Amino acid sequence: MSPIALPNQHAAVLYGPKDLRFEERTLWPPQQGQAQVAVVATGLCGSDLHYYQHGRNGDFAVQAPLVLGHEAAGIVTAVGPGVKNLVPGQRVAIEAGIMCNSCNYCQKGRYNLCKNMRFCSSAKTFPHNDGTLQERMNHPAHVLHPLPDSCSFDQAALAEPLSVLLHASRRAGLEPGTRSTVLVFGAGTIGLLACALARAYGSPRVVALDIDQRRLALAKNAGFAHQTYCLPMTDRAKTSEEQLRRARDNVQAALAEFGQQDGFDVIFECTGAEPCIQMSVHAAATGGKVMLVGMGSRNVTLPLSAAALREVDILGSFRYAHTYPAALSLLASGALPGIEQLVTHRVPLHEAKQAFELLAKGRDEAGNVVLKVMVGGQ
Repeated sequence: MSPIALPNQHAAVLYGPKDLRFEERTLWPPQQGQAQVAVVATGLCGSDLHYYQHGRNGDFAVQAPLVLGHEAAGIVTAVGPGVKNLVPGQRVAIEAGIMCNSCNYCQKGRYNLCKNMRFCSSAKTFPHNDGTLQERMNHPAHVLHPLPDSCSFDQAALAEPLSVLLHASRRAGLEPGTRSTVLVFGAGTIGLLACALARAYGSPRVVALDIDQRRLALAKNAGFAHQTYCLPMTDRAKTSEEQLRRARDNVQAALAEFGQQDGFDVIFECTGAEPCIQMSVHAAATGGKVMLVGMGSRNVTLPLSAAALREVDILGSFRYAHTYPAALSLLASGALPGIEQLVTHRVPLHEAKQAFELLAKGRDEAGNVVLKVMVGGQ
């Protein structure tokens, strides 16, 4: 027998660049091992915006209608056969990646590198796996994480980007009590979460660099960073040698401003911009680490000799693995003061298109900074 469809629901569906439609869809009961979740909050991020604006994110182009969104939390409304760890009415965070649990990477605990990964709202695999900008969705129960009582839905949606930083911090060896100095390139949501996490871990000095003074002001006033520095806007360099020289000179000016000419122990590069990646190498102390978090420039000219001669480690980081319980615990504990200020705007699901336009502009009508736009019925 065919499964019986439940009453219809609504979703924000992307058909192509800036072609986002609020439409009715059939809602099916959860299958074996799945739970059905009423999505309460979805935070929009840069990859969602790329899909909305261009119909693609890097090499991954939308080939069929796709529901975006992957930073989300909600309430379990039904469970499928075999689900023992969840019950209807339970509040959960939705981990968007569905790993195979059988490949070498999954067996080693590095499921973020799973070659068979299916990720909500990503067009990497086909058929695409719909994301969370819908009223209800069915999702594997083993990647739904119960919320602590003191964790709000907005906070739980932030567990996804915070997980990115938890994973990156583990790779960089930044743990509670390590007392490493930290410099962060980029004062967007990811960069500010990097600052907040470093401070929660007891870093004696956390600084943020950006080209946007308003974002830097938020970083300082909200207590995410001890100090900030606004990088100069310059014309595009004519040669790679000129660009490398500018990067070195610009970051040396920042280090001088901080009185930290010898550099910082850990650098979080959260922009993906080539000049910032180049500056990161010079910003690291001898024996320090550069953590590449931002996704942007595909091919970059690097000052490798400056890294090699000072034993600066340049490390890549992709998504996360085994981070959600720790992220939710941190968010619920109050260890990240001011974290609620990252959510600057809230928009109902039926106005999702306006939410993307707001995120693209980076400023609202009153001139306020747009960081994290939360979509749904909070």
